[in-house]
Amino acid sequence: MSGEPGGGLLVAGTTSDAGKSVVTAGICRWLVRRGVKVAPFKAQNMSLNSFVTREGAEIGRAQAMQAQAARVEPTALMNPVLLKPGGDRSSQVVLMGKPVGEMSARGYHGGRQEALFGTVVDCLEQLRGTYDAVICEGAGSPAEINLRRTDIVNMGVARAARFPVLVVGDIDRGGVFASFFGTTALLAAEDQALVAGYLVNKFRGDVSLLEPGLDMLYELTGRRTYGVLPFAHGLGIDEEDGLRVSMRGAVRESVVAPAHGEDVLRVAVCAVPLMSNFTDVDALAAEPGVVVRFVDRAEELADADLVVVPGTRGTVKALGWLRERGLADALLRRAAEGRPVLGICGGFQVLGESIEDEVESRAGLVDGLGLLPVRVRFGREKVLARPAGSALGEQVEGYEIHHGVAEVRGGEPFLDGCRVGAVWGTHWHGSLESDAFRRRFLEEVARAAGRRFVAAPDTSFSALREEQLDRLGDLIEEHADTDALWRLIETGAPTGLPFVPPGAPAAGPVVGASPGRGSAPDGLDFVPRAPDGPDVAERTPDVAGAVVHVTEEAL
Repeated sequence: MSGEPGGGLLVAGTTSDAGKSVVTAGICRWLVRRGVKVAPFKAQNMSLNSFVTREGAEIGRAQAMQAQAARVEPTALMNPVLLKPGGDRSSQVVLMGKPVGEMSARGYHGGRQEALFGTVVDCLEQLRGTYDAVICEGAGSPAEINLRRTDIVNMGVARAARFPVLVVGDIDRGGVFASFFGTTALLAAEDQALVAGYLVNKFRGDVSLLEPGLDMLYELTGRRTYGVLPFAHGLGIDEEDGLRVSMRGAVRESVVAPAHGEDVLRVAVCAVPLMSNFTDVDALAAEPGVVVRFVDRAEELADADLVVVPGTRGTVKALGWLRERGLADALLRRAAEGRPVLGICGGFQVLGESIEDEVESRAGLVDGLGLLPVRVRFGREKVLARPAGSALGEQVEGYEIHHGVAEVRGGEPFLDGCRVGAVWGTHWHGSLESDAFRRRFLEEVARAAGRRFVAAPDTSFSALREEQLDRLGDLIEEHADTDALWRLIETGAPTGLPFVPPGAPAAGPVVGASPGRGSAPDGLDFVPRAPDGPDVAERTPDVAGAVVHVTEEAL
């Protein structure tokens, strides 16, 4: 190492889901294993999978996973802007870990996004001042030419920080050479100068058959390929969005995978609209003998030993969906028969007696399923917490992200919620990652379901997660040119990279055009939408020195 902090790299992708998140995590794990103090960073994330840091900030779950890969504590600096979709056209804007309002996609990309750029760069500079290297993850594709003018997460960040860009392509989808070439050729000359090269992801087969294509790609673009990562199962950990049960792949490939008891446990997860933090069930899928699947039809609950109603960004919408599809009636029958049901966060709220919502759906008072003696009222302030406690005689830790406040009016206490018979409900995400509690809970489920299932006595979810992160680090170390990657991180993109025509169409001034900008602006224009009153200016708290002002002028 040169001894000078502040090096970095932007991991971009030819498409969404090209593998940027796992490649970023893999690079972080490779670097920390060689003694580099490294941090992840994603300027803007769009995801319903989120996490609460110890400082009480909400960030993307993928960035929390990347922080674990880097062996550092996640903070709001690592994901200053989080967008949580609430429908096809609007999202909740979470700024420095706190919600500041709702905004349409048109409004966000119509100028509001640019106002956040000073805060983004300020966060990045603070990380660069603390760590030897910062590995940034892009979003979507850097060649979305309709959005380049206001881009604060891809080339805008790279231009401002003068970071080299590594473009990841998923060859399993096909068309990877065209994607690499087209991504480069659609960037302006100033942006192309930072695109150092490419990384092929999810390759199956003999690499020697790919090499002629990589040579031709170099002749066409003047940029080399820094590695070819093989296809590996079970590496989709803590994805931004999707329905993969990520830990299941890791356990299936483990040497110790058979069930310990005579029976398996079948878990059905209701795939409710706007499902959030579906990673809660990863810890169940990590248990040998537990089979997890996502379902959207009532008949799919028939053979389930446990039904999970997960969190959602649209509680009232999810409740309507359950009723429309007959899943609500199936849940009522299960409860009457004493068959296990677990509701988490929004799923817990659905199981209650009533929901009063003038904030999220503005539907007013809505009847719940009535399986738990709970009344829920949505508040304007979001609860963000890292609770710890005990349940079923075991210690439990979790995290809370919700607007709904539950008034528990009976039942047996269960974490912050309650239990009635074989129906459990809690606002706590992540509770099933507590190993001893998870085993006791599964024992209760097996007893109620009449299954001769025995939980493995030594399954450690955190150890499995570490193994998985090490596998990501191994992929980088074994299949990428790590010496060349380190040179990029330390010294930047190679000089004299050729321009690949035609370049981006003229779009006027773009974000990141002024290198080194690093101060937060005095007028970030987000304000909560109030259904029953005027917009009110707010100011978010100072988080790690990054002060953000929120004003009402531009929303």
